[in-house]
Amino acid sequence: MLILGLTGSIGMGKSTVADHLRERGVPVLDADAVVHDLYRGAAAARIGEAFPGVVREGTVDREALSRALVGHPERLAELEAIVHPLVREAERDFLLRAERAGAPIAVLEIPLLFETGGDALVDATLVVSAPPAVQRERVLARPGMSEAKFTRLVANQMPDEEKRARADFVVDTSRAKEETFAQVDAIMESLRGRQGSAIERWRARE
Repeated sequence: MLILGLTGSIGMGKSTVADHLRERGVPVLDADAVVHDLYRGAAAARIGEAFPGVVREGTVDREALSRALVGHPERLAELEAIVHPLVREAERDFLLRAERAGAPIAVLEIPLLFETGGDALVDATLVVSAPPAVQRERVLARPGMSEAKFTRLVANQMPDEEKRARADFVVDTSRAKEETFAQVDAIMESLRGRQGSAIERWRARE
């Protein structure tokens, strides 16, 4: 089985591409969705101990957690030390299930793939990208988003130019969806029949 890492900065179209892959029958795990589940379950108590006041009725209040981190960048590492091992465990379980099911390709959708060293755990990387003006317009259209929050989020991510330089494949999502999907389909076709080795590294994490 080949493992493909799907990534890209905020507002670049990761979810759109991931949904298209799912429609094609490709198993995709959304790391952000895993984190949301952890905030409602396994990680909530430990986060509440580390960041008093951010857990309400057993669920991490993401806005409260965000406020707790503002001005304290050193505490982000503390949060990651709680969450990242649990995310990796969920990713491993997903990949082993996909392999047992006979999937030729499985996709890990990870916003901070390069930033967290996740590219060492996949066989190939696909970066979704769009011009800065398109990215900004998309993100600022989201409910609750502000210029300040957008600037802060972008500052915490690797520059798009660097991600594109490190990627095996780049998809331009600024075009019509049909064109975006055609790019994705061509990439998936090029990967057909390729056997990856990254799954061995995941097995070794037992």
